[in-house]
Amino acid sequence: MYRKASSSPTPPENFELPFEGKLSQDNRWVIMANLIPWDEFEEEYAKIFSIDMGAPALPFRMALGSLIIKERLGISDRETVEQIKENPYLQYFIGRKHYSNEAPYDASLLVRFRERINVDLVNQINQRMVKKIQEETEEESKKKSLSERQETRESPNQGKLILDATCAPGDISYPNDLGLLNQARVKTEKIIDTLYKPLKGRLKKKPKTYRNLARKDYLKVAKKRRSSRKERRKAIKKQLKYIKRNLSHIDQLLQTGEALEGLSISQYKSLLVVAEVYRQQQWMYENKAQRIDDRIVSLSQPHIRPIVRGKAGKPVEFGAKLAASVRDGYVFLDRISWDNFNEAGDLKAQIEAFKQHTGVYPESVHVDRIYRNRENRAFCKERGIRISGPPLGRPPANVSSDKKKQALDDEKVRNAIEGKFGISKRRFSLNRVMAKLPHTSQTAIAITFLVMNLSTLLRQFFCLFLCNTQHHAFFLDNY
Repeated sequence: MYRKASSSPTPPENFELPFEGKLSQDNRWVIMANLIPWDEFEEEYAKIFSIDMGAPALPFRMALGSLIIKERLGISDRETVEQIKENPYLQYFIGRKHYSNEAPYDASLLVRFRERINVDLVNQINQRMVKKIQEETEEESKKKSLSERQETRESPNQGKLILDATCAPGDISYPNDLGLLNQARVKTEKIIDTLYKPLKGRLKKKPKTYRNLARKDYLKVAKKRRSSRKERRKAIKKQLKYIKRNLSHIDQLLQTGEALEGLSISQYKSLLVVAEVYRQQQWMYENKAQRIDDRIVSLSQPHIRPIVRGKAGKPVEFGAKLAASVRDGYVFLDRISWDNFNEAGDLKAQIEAFKQHTGVYPESVHVDRIYRNRENRAFCKERGIRISGPPLGRPPANVSSDKKKQALDDEKVRNAIEGKFGISKRRFSLNRVMAKLPHTSQTAIAITFLVMNLSTLLRQFFCLFLCNTQHHAFFLDNY
């Protein structure tokens, strides 16, 4: 059940503190709380709850605000709750009306928040927040001279759109076939132990798993600093045989009917994952192949796929691939997928999204080589959009200085999105997504882009405040 919170936000001066103080209007959390349109999306959040059944859910501002705090500070779920409990500004940010020494909720609820607030909702909030700020700043643009406004009207295309793609690696160890099979074998052994326990008196003896011998066979190769291909194939063959034997034992135990109830939900899911891993690894072993469609590289997170990026030092990454765009210094998440995809196919949709957001097509699109195919070039040419980079075909013998300068300027512009990716991975958590479920991982990634835009808005606010303060001081000194 969901109960809508008070529609009127609490002003910072009305926030009750135990020591009879007042919150500062210039605090970063107070400023960011005013930037986010909480009320506009509360109704959509309330739709996932029952109207009259269940205990009342926590407000939308508390749920989203807690996720923003976690990402902004780069801390764990438990530390997020502790920080909120100790800091009155954080309590104001999540919508509390007075300070309390008690934790607002248990740390485990942050997982529920990530499940309820999906990636689409976070992207909508991100778009609306930036658009709201841009609409407020349009008043200043109206002060332009008449000639400047006429030039703006004559130009059908305005602005620059920067596109690129990257990978957000998950929290898994670097996979290898032998290690993955060893983990799968251990899983099957634990499932056999669970299934046999209630049938101990009915069966004559426990099915043999040869776990000690299987572990020795694994360590014999895994502990070697360098092992030959023949040794690895031999070790993989042995582990496949152990898993095949264990899976047949599990099938025999499950035929009793009652044994299936002894498995927990996580064990049942693990059994399905192990069966698929065995099928994939058996096929690759028989065909001497190194790849297979929808290859599983982690038993705990089977949704993660290898993403071939071809970067120096990291030719393959394991996580979600995402396509993003930068407009006016703000970054937006346009697409996210656990499977590899060609980002060039998203250019048309990203340009149309730019037009929907701004009302016009961009003047130029700044992309790398993979986007510059014939289809995308023709699409941009029809709409009067200049796409960065050299034209297709053999390069001319002589290139004018103007074109060289234009190409250099285009690369400087495209550095903006590379910088955004760098910040997201060094300053925030995009370099190692700690969420384990596919939908919660996507929400965590989308929250990163939301927090990055909040940081940009906050930096602009402080720069404007500093400039006004210096201008006021100069005025008092000289007049």
